[in-house]
Amino acid sequence: MLKVFLVEDESVVREALRDNIPWQQYGYRFVGEAGDGEMALPLIRKTVPDVLITDIKMPFMDGLALSHIVKSEYPDMKIIIISGYDDFDYARQAISEGVDEYLLKPITRRSLQKALSEIREKIEAEQEQKNYVKKFQTEMQQYEQYALRSFFEKVFEGKLSAQELYEEAGKQGLDINASGYNLILLGVQEDESREELMRYFLRFPECTVFRWNMNTHGILLMGDADALQERTGTHMDYIRKICEQSKDEEWYVAAGTPVERFSQLSDCYRRVNHIYAYRYLMPEKHVLTDELMTSDAGRDSAGSFGGLDANKVDPEIIRGFLNNGQRTEVEEFVSSYMKGLGEAVASRLFRDYLLLNIQFTAQSFVAGIGSSQEQLLQTAGADRIHEMVSGPDTMETYVCALLTEALRIRDEKQQTQGKKVLQSALDYIEENYAQTTLNLNEVAQAIGMSPNYFSGMFSQEMEMTFVEYVTNKRMEQAKRLLRESDQSAAQIASAVGYKDAHYFSFVFKKTVGVSPREWRTKS
Repeated sequence: MLKVFLVEDESVVREALRDNIPWQQYGYRFVGEAGDGEMALPLIRKTVPDVLITDIKMPFMDGLALSHIVKSEYPDMKIIIISGYDDFDYARQAISEGVDEYLLKPITRRSLQKALSEIREKIEAEQEQKNYVKKFQTEMQQYEQYALRSFFEKVFEGKLSAQELYEEAGKQGLDINASGYNLILLGVQEDESREELMRYFLRFPECTVFRWNMNTHGILLMGDADALQERTGTHMDYIRKICEQSKDEEWYVAAGTPVERFSQLSDCYRRVNHIYAYRYLMPEKHVLTDELMTSDAGRDSAGSFGGLDANKVDPEIIRGFLNNGQRTEVEEFVSSYMKGLGEAVASRLFRDYLLLNIQFTAQSFVAGIGSSQEQLLQTAGADRIHEMVSGPDTMETYVCALLTEALRIRDEKQQTQGKKVLQSALDYIEENYAQTTLNLNEVAQAIGMSPNYFSGMFSQEMEMTFVEYVTNKRMEQAKRLLRESDQSAAQIASAVGYKDAHYFSFVFKKTVGVSPREWRTKS
C-alpha cells in the first residue's frame, strides 16, 4: 500500500481531506499531515511518503518551495499540488518543479480519486519497469560477459595507449576515473562459496568482477590510492572467511600491489600473476601475497630455499600444473619453480636429473590423455636437451617450451572433446529454450558437467554468455512468430519461454531496439 502525506494550512480543508477520503480504498495509507511546508519537511523526511499532497499557497514555506526541496531529495516521490488560484503561472512553476498533478479548490472526492488512481498506476508502472531492468541486469550479469574478459586481456598485455584504454573502458561501461587500482585473482572450486563471493563483490561499485579463465576470476579494485591497500586487505579477509567455512580445499587468492594509473595495470597483473603461480608450489597456502613470497614463512612453506628439499622436485608439482595451469601462466610458474630450487640449479648434474624428471612427467601426462609423446618432444626441441641444460637460463627456456607444448596438446584434446559436449548443450538448448525453467544449471547437469566449468567453456567457445545465447535464441524465434503468425505478444511470450508477457516485451525492446508491436508493423 502506498503512503500519502498531506500539507494544507487551512485546518478545515486538511481535516476534511484526512477524515473523509477513503485512503485504503484507493490503495493508500495516510501517514501524516502538517499546516505548512516548514513543519512538513522533517515529517516527510521521517515517513518518506510515496505521494505528497500540498497546498500551493501557505505561510513560512509554500508548496512550490516544498516541492523543490522534496524533488531534489526524493526524485521518485509524486506530488499533487492543490490551489485556489486558477493561475497559469502557478501551474507552470509547479510543472517545472516536477509536480505530477495540479488540482484546483474546492477539491472533490472524484477529482482527488482520479488523481490518486493515475499516480498509483504511474508508480506501479515505474516499479514494474525497475523490476524488469533489475531482472534483466541480473540475468545478464549472472555470468560475466566474454567481452569484458577480452578487454582485460588487452589491458594486461599493455599494448593499448592511454586514450585507447579509456575508450575501450567506456564501451564496457567502466568508469575508470580513480587515483588507485589493484587486482585480485581468485580461484574457488566450491560453487556455493564462489557464488557468495560474487554477490559480495557486486555490492561494491568500485569492484569489477570478470572471469579470467575457466578456473579463475579477476577482481579489479578502484578507489582512493591511500586507502586501496587497506581495502584490498579487507576484501582478502572476507574471501578467506567465506572459503575457510566451506569444505573446499582447492581455493586460492592472490592480491597485487596498487598502482596509480589504469595504464599501469599490466605491471600490476604481471606481479599478481607471478604470486598466483605459487599455488602450485604452496598448495597448503591459500592466501598468496607479495609479503608471503618474501617472508621466511612463505619460503618455509614451499621448502627450504637455503638448501635442496626433496619435496621441491616432487613430480606432482609439475603434474598439478599440467592438470590445472594455463599457457599464460607457464613463464611465471617456471620462474617461481626454478627460484625455489635455490643454488641447486648451479649444478650440471642436478640440472640433468631435474630436466629428465620434468620431461618424464610431461611425457607421462601427455600419454595419459591419449596423445603423442613424440609430438611433445619434437616441438619442445628435445633433440637439443644436452644443450638446454648448459645453464639455468637455457634450462628454464626449455622447460617453458616443454610445458607450453604439453598444455597446448591438453587444450587441443579438451577442445575436441569440448566441442562434442558443447554441441550436446546447444542441442539441449534448441529443444528446451521455450521452457520457462531453462537455466545454466539444468543444461550443465544434462551434459554431465559442473555449472562453473560449463559457464566458462560456453563463454569461451561461443564468445557470449549462456544467458545471452538463450535470450538471442528466444528473440529470433519471437521475431519469426511476429512476422509469420497472428499470435498475440502474450502467446508469443509463452511460446519462447517467458511467463510474463510484459517482461518479454521489455526484453524484446532492450535487445531488438523496438517493441514487438513495432517489429510486427515494420515486418
